[in-house]
Amino acid sequence: MNLEECYRILELPQGASLAQVKSAYRQLARRYHPDVNPGDRTAHEKFILLQQAYKKLVRVLPTFRSTPVKSEPPSRPPQTPPPLSAFEIQLKHASYRQLQEFLKYRCYQRAISLVEGLASRLPQDAEVRQWQAVTYQCWARQLMRDRQPQAAREYLHRALKADPDNRLLWQEAEKDFRTLDRLYGKET
Repeated sequence: MNLEECYRILELPQGASLAQVKSAYRQLARRYHPDVNPGDRTAHEKFILLQQAYKKLVRVLPTFRSTPVKSEPPSRPPQTPPPLSAFEIQLKHASYRQLQEFLKYRCYQRAISLVEGLASRLPQDAEVRQWQAVTYQCWARQLMRDRQPQAAREYLHRALKADPDNRLLWQEAEKDFRTLDRLYGKET
């Protein structure tokens, strides 16, 4: 299967970004998944093709670029975020302890306020982005229990946007999306 076929199977134009590939795959996988279409051989075959196309594009896209990129001079080291100050480290640890308490006692609105404030203060900190994603996911699951599927979907999307490189988060979010589809239908 060549790249052109992969894009066609995922119903995307050639040269689509990795984010577009992931989004298209999630949408189409939900539509053609065997659990959603039991006994439908065509849907099953389409689902297998989707998986193959997705795997190939994900493997190729990070290194493939359709437009040339200017390379940095070799003497310049790659940009790394500046180290946290002692105050920022202390703030981060205190916020994390407070966040744990808020999540433990299901004070989700307070947890979201805390983690969003911390994320705006420390936008380059990967741990903070992870905490933000987890907080959004916890709130989304509470919204699912409260039968608010649209709001739950919104917070699951926010979680994925907060920590887009977290594969475990993507797997858990896909399970949550499937649960939402099963309980409330795809168009909620």
